[in-house]
Amino acid sequence: MDNSATTAVAPEVLEAMLPYFEELYGNASSLHAFGREARAGMEEARERVASLIGAEPEEVYFTSGGTESDNLALKGIALRNRAKGRHIITTTFEHPAVLEVCRGLEALGFEVTYLPVTGEGLVEPDALEKAIGPETILISVMHANNEVGTIQPLKEIGEIAKEKEIYFHSDAVQTAGKIPLDVDSLGLDLASISGHKLYGPKGVGALYIRKGAKIESIVQGGGHESGLRSGTENVPGIVGLGQACALAKEAMAEETERLTRYRDGMIDFVLSHVDDSWLNGHPRERLPSNVNLGFGKVEGESLLLYLDARGIAVSTGSACSSRKLQPSHVLTAIGLAPERCHGSLRITLGRYNTEEEVDYASRTIVEAAERFSQISAIR
Repeated sequence: MDNSATTAVAPEVLEAMLPYFEELYGNASSLHAFGREARAGMEEARERVASLIGAEPEEVYFTSGGTESDNLALKGIALRNRAKGRHIITTTFEHPAVLEVCRGLEALGFEVTYLPVTGEGLVEPDALEKAIGPETILISVMHANNEVGTIQPLKEIGEIAKEKEIYFHSDAVQTAGKIPLDVDSLGLDLASISGHKLYGPKGVGALYIRKGAKIESIVQGGGHESGLRSGTENVPGIVGLGQACALAKEAMAEETERLTRYRDGMIDFVLSHVDDSWLNGHPRERLPSNVNLGFGKVEGESLLLYLDARGIAVSTGSACSSRKLQPSHVLTAIGLAPERCHGSLRITLGRYNTEEEVDYASRTIVEAAERFSQISAIR
C-alpha cells in the first residue's frame, strides 16, 4: 500500500517488453532491419503515451523518468528563454525534482517565487496571477501532490498562463494513468510522466512538450529524441511505458470508482476509531488512491514499522526523502507543526489491492494507533 512510491510492473507490460531484450534487441537509431523493428516498437509506444494525455505523438519525448523530465522542462525552458525574462513561479508544495532544480536556477541568476498553499494543499490561482511580472517566463505546478494527494486547479492556472503568454509545466507523475490528464484542456505546455508510477518499468519516463515551445537540450550527444535528449533509447522500457499507458487508459474509470470507495472507507474507519486523528490534504479534490492520515499521539515511523511487521507497506512521506529526519516539506507547507508532521502516515492504494487487504490494513492501523497512544510520551 505504497503505490505512490512505485507500482508493480503489470504482467501485460512485462510480456510486451520481453521480445525487446531478445530477438528485437536492435538499436532504434540503426538503419538495418533490427534497428527498424526497435524503432517501430518505440514509435508505437510514443503514440500510446500521446493518446493517454491527449497529445500528438511528436510532442512526446522519452526520458529516464520523472526527475529527468522535470529537469529538462524547467532548465530547458529557462535557459532557452532567459533573454525574455528570468522569473519562474512554482509552489512550496512541489516534488524535490522541481524544487531542487529551481534552487539551481536561482544560483544561475533566475528569480523564483515559491507560492504558499492552503491548509488543504491547494494553490490559489488569484495569488499566482498576482505573482506574475514582466520577467515571468515559466509556471510549474504539480497536477497532484505525491504525499497528500491534493489535485491542483490546473485548468484555471492554464488559462492565466495562456492569457499572459507564459509557459506552463506540470509534474504529472502521480496523475498520468490515474485520473484524466488532457494537456489541451488543462492548458499545459509541458508535462512530466514516469513509467513506474503507472505499472510500467522503472528507469523510463516521458516529457510532453507542446509543438512550437522553445526549449534547450540539457543532454547533448547523438541527437536522439529530435535533439532534445541524446542517448541510446531504452527501447524495452519505452515499449513497457507505452503498454502501461494503454492499459491505464482502458482501466481508469473502473479503477477510479473502486479505489475511491476503498479510500473513503479507510479514511472513515480510521478517523472514527482513533482519537486525535485527521486527514491531510483536500477531502474531495484528491487522488482516488491517496489516504494521508495524521495521529496526534503516535509517531508515523512507529506505525510504519508496526505495519511492516504485519505485511503492510506504507510510508510517512515521499519515498524520495523518506530517509531524511526533518519534517516533510509538504506537511509543513499545509501548516502542520513539526511534531504533527511526524505523526503522519501515507497509504496509497493500487490496482492489485483487494477489499480484504484494505479492511485488514484499516483494522491494523487502528490497532497500532491505540497501542502506541497508550505508551506515547506525546500528550
